[in-house]
Order: sequence, then structure tokens, then C-alpha cells
Amino acid sequence: MFLDDFYEYCLAKKGVTEHFPFDKDTLVFKVGSKMFALSSLIEWENENPSVNLKCEPNKAIDLREQYEGIEAGWHMSKVHWNTIKINEDVSDNLLKELIDHSYDLVYNTLAKKETENL
Repeated sequence: MFLDDFYEYCLAKKGVTEHFPFDKDTLVFKVGSKMFALSSLIEWENENPSVNLKCEPNKAIDLREQYEGIEAGWHMSKVHWNTIKINEDVSDNLLKELIDHSYDLVYNTLAKKETENL
């Protein structure tokens, strides 16, 4: 997957906005007021891309056991976040599924009032 594909896939989801709340390097996608995906632009440029995605805890463990390219979330809660090394043993289709899963987890925690405004 290329950065443009990742960017467009995330941004196409309902209510998603992009931010740089930490620094000029870390691209953050939010649905409403909550993050569901983070990625370093420098690492994309260095051909070592990865993305942090929220994940249901039991599924997160299973994925880490199945794929070398999926690890506990770097600089995130190890229980609820995974780091996915893009273009390793994780297919583009699986990556999209994991982006969807992260988005859905976050979207479903938003207050009804917040989802009505998306």
C-alpha cells in the first residue's frame, strides 16, 4: 500500500478528519473527537511505513500471533492498539479490514450527539 492509498482510504470514511496534534510528522486520523489511526510520514518516505490502529484486545493478541508485521502498539496502550508494518506480511486487504475495525471501534464509542454532527 502507498501513502496516498492509506490517506484516501481513511479520509473517505464518514466524519473523518486529519490532524497533526503531536508534531509535524505524525499524521492522525480522527472520527469525531477520537483517534483511530496514526502514522509517521517520515517513515513512509524512508520506505518503512507503519500505522497504529485501535483493536479489540483479544483480536489484537490473535493478530500479533499470526503476523510478524503486527505488534503491540508503539507508544500506545498495548492492550487496545496494534502497530501494523505496512508491506510486510499484512496484505492491503487485511490492512483495510483493520482500518475499518479501528474506525468502527472508535465510532461506536462516540456519544450520540457527536455522531449526529458527522
